Amino acid sequence: MAGFARAAHSALAALAYTRRQMDRRSFLRNTAGAAAGAALSRELLKPLASAEVAAQAAPPKAAPSAASGDLLFRDDFSSLPAGWLSEPIKQLNGAIQEYHYFAHRGTPLGAWDNAIVHMDAWIAGDENGKSYVEQHLVNELAYITNPILITGDPEWADTTVAVKLRPLSFADMAGVVFRYRTNRHYYLFALTGGKTARLVVRLPVETKFKTAEWREIARKDFAYDTTRYYALKVENSGLRIVASIDGDTIFDVRDEELLKGKAGITANIPARFQEFVVTAPAAARAASARRIASREAEVRKLRAENPQPKLWRKFSTPNFGAGRAVRFGDLDGDGRLEMLIAQNVPRVASDAFDAISCLTAVTLDGRVLWQSGRAKSGNGLLTNDVPAQIHDIDGDGRNEVVCVRDFQVQVLDGSTGKLKHAAPTPAAIVAAGQRRPYELENGDALAFVNVSGDRARRDVLIKDRYRNFWVLNKNLELLWKGHGQTGHFPYPFDVDGDGRDEILMGYALWDHDGKQLWSRDDEIKDHADAVAIGNYSGDPKGEIRAYAACSDEGVIVFSRAGEILKHVRLGHGQNMSIARYRPEMPGLQVMVINFWRNPGIVTLLDFDGNVLEQAELLHCGSPLLPVNWRGDGQEFALLNGNPREGGMIDGHLRRVVMFPDDGHPDTCCAVADLTGDGFDDVILWDPERVHIYTADRATAGKRVYAPVRNPLYNESNYRALVSMPGWKT
Repeated sequence: MAGFARAAHSALAALAYTRRQMDRRSFLRNTAGAAAGAALSRELLKPLASAEVAAQAAPPKAAPSAASGDLLFRDDFSSLPAGWLSEPIKQLNGAIQEYHYFAHRGTPLGAWDNAIVHMDAWIAGDENGKSYVEQHLVNELAYITNPILITGDPEWADTTVAVKLRPLSFADMAGVVFRYRTNRHYYLFALTGGKTARLVVRLPVETKFKTAEWREIARKDFAYDTTRYYALKVENSGLRIVASIDGDTIFDVRDEELLKGKAGITANIPARFQEFVVTAPAAARAASARRIASREAEVRKLRAENPQPKLWRKFSTPNFGAGRAVRFGDLDGDGRLEMLIAQNVPRVASDAFDAISCLTAVTLDGRVLWQSGRAKSGNGLLTNDVPAQIHDIDGDGRNEVVCVRDFQVQVLDGSTGKLKHAAPTPAAIVAAGQRRPYELENGDALAFVNVSGDRARRDVLIKDRYRNFWVLNKNLELLWKGHGQTGHFPYPFDVDGDGRDEILMGYALWDHDGKQLWSRDDEIKDHADAVAIGNYSGDPKGEIRAYAACSDEGVIVFSRAGEILKHVRLGHGQNMSIARYRPEMPGLQVMVINFWRNPGIVTLLDFDGNVLEQAELLHCGSPLLPVNWRGDGQEFALLNGNPREGGMIDGHLRRVVMFPDDGHPDTCCAVADLTGDGFDDVILWDPERVHIYTADRATAGKRVYAPVRNPLYNESNYRALVSMPGWKT
C-alpha cells in the first residue's frame, strides 16, 4: 500500500543529510521470546531458555525500590524542540518510508524512537514551566496500533519505569510501555475510559484480521480526571510486576510473556507525559551491561570477519535525480550496466495516476547518455511503482527502454532515448463508484513475461492499481487481459514446464493463455505487496509453492493448487525476499519486513512458513535486498545504507556489515554486480547523488556463489526478490 507523497526540494535536502545525534545501538537480537503462558507466542516465536525462566521463577522478597536503584535513563523532555516532532516529513504521506530511508521523521529525537513512524503523533512543549511530550492525535487505528515513543535497550531487565501522565481525554487509553520487544510485543500499564487501570500484554500474532491481539493480565476501577498529572510506576523483578499510581499499589502480579526489553510511553488519545525515569538495582544493571557487552563483542567479531564496503564510484545527479525510481541495464551496448532514472509527477489525486515526466540515462561515472522529458529536482520522490523497464524487446541484441507515459506503451532506443515504437494503452476499466479521470489506462507497473513461448520474455504486462492487467506481445498488440485483486507486481514462473510462464498476480495464478487456474482473491482481505512462486525447499523434487506478503494479512504460503498451507498474521507484510540466509538449513528462507501500523519488524521464516527469528531493527521499511557479499553461499539482506540504522543483516538478524560514516546518501539502495568480479556491489543514492560500494576483499574459495535472481528487466519497488542457489568456478 502506498499513498500520495511529495515534498519541496528543501525538505528532502534537510532529510537526506540529517544524522542521528546519538548512536542508539539499534541492533537487536531475538533473545526475549515468549514462555509457556502464551500459546500464540509459543508457537510462532522462540521461547526463552527454560533455565532463564526457572532462575527467575522464585518470587522476590520485596518489590524493588526505584529510590535504591541505579539510574539507567532520565528525560524531562526539555531537549526536544517545541512543536511537531516530525518535521518536515509530515508534509509527506507515510508511505514514503516503505522503501526510502530517512534517519528519523525529520526532527532528531535524541535517545527516543518514534516506533510507529508513519503516524505524526508527537509534539513537545512546556506547561507551567515544565517540559512535556504530548500524543496529540485521536487515534483512529486504535484497533490495530497505537503511537509509541520508545527508548532503551532490549537487554534491560528488572527495571523500574516511572512517568507522570496527564490524560486529556477519557475516550481511550494512555500509559507506560515496558519489557518492549517490538511494537507488536510488549507490556502496557494504562489508564483508560476515565475509570479503569489496566495491565495488558500485546501479542505479536493476530488471530483476526486487523485486530490487535491483547491479553489482559489485570484491571481495577480507578477514577481519574484530566486536570492533573498521575505518577505511574512499574517495578519489574523476574516474573513479578508491581504497578502503582501516585505511590499506591494497583497491581502485584506475575507473568512470563517477556522478561526484558525497552521502555516508553503510548496513548490513543491526547495525553501529556513528563519526567520519564528508568532505574534498576545495581546487580540487574550490571547483568544487563554484561549482556549488552557480549552482544556488541559478538557483532564486532562478525563484522571484522566480513569484507568492508569500499567506495568505488560516486557522481552527482543535479536536477534529474530521483528516489527509488531507477532501473539498471546495458543501454549503450558496451557490456556494462547504466542507470535509468525516472522522475514522476502526481496527477488527479493520491498516487494512483503518477506520470513519468523525465527519463535520464547515465553511466556509472556520471556521464549523461540522453534525457527524454523535462527534468526538475522537485519531482524526485514517489510512493508507487514505475512503469518502465530495460529489456531487448525486439530481439536485435540491444536493449530498449519500454515504458508507459502519455497514455502510450512506448519503446525507446536504449542508447539514444529516441522513440522506436508506441501503441495506445488499453481503455481504462473502472468499477462503479470509482474515479475515472481518463479514458485510457494511465499505467501503474510494467513487467516482461513469456506467454508466447519466447524464453527471453518479450511479452509485456501492464496493470492498473489494483484491479486489472493486460498482456501484450512484443509488437504491443493485446493478447489477453485479467481482473482481480492484483496487488502491486506480478511474478512470472513456468509452473508446469511447458516453456511458457504462468503468472502469479496477487492471490491468483493465470496460465499463459489467460485462463485463471486458481484464485483466493475473495477470501483475503488486503492486497499483496509482494509475491513469489517456486520450489524453495532445496530438494529438486520439492513442491512448488506460492508466497505472499499480504499487507495487513501478514504472510501466506499457498500450494501449487492454491490451497493455503500457512497463514501468519504477523503484521503488515510489506517487502519480502527469499534467499540462502541460513546456509546450514535446508532450502531457502523467507524474510519479510512490516510497515504500516508496525514498521520495521523483520521476520525470518523457513520455506514452510514457520517463524525462525523476529526483531525490530529500525522503524521504517526496507527493500530487504539479498546481497552475495562473500561469494561463499551465505547471503545477507541489505536494510539501507545508513551507517547506524542500516547495513546488511544475516539469517539471525544481526547487523554484520555496516557502511562507513562518510557522508554518503542513504535514501535509496540497490544491489548488482557492477564491477564484474562476481560479487554484489551496493548502490546508494538520493535525488542529488550516487555512491557505489564494493567489498574491500574477496572471501570465496575456488568456487564462487553465483545465485540466480529475478532479471533486471523486472525491477519494481514491490517485487519479491528471489535468489536461487548457484555456483561457478
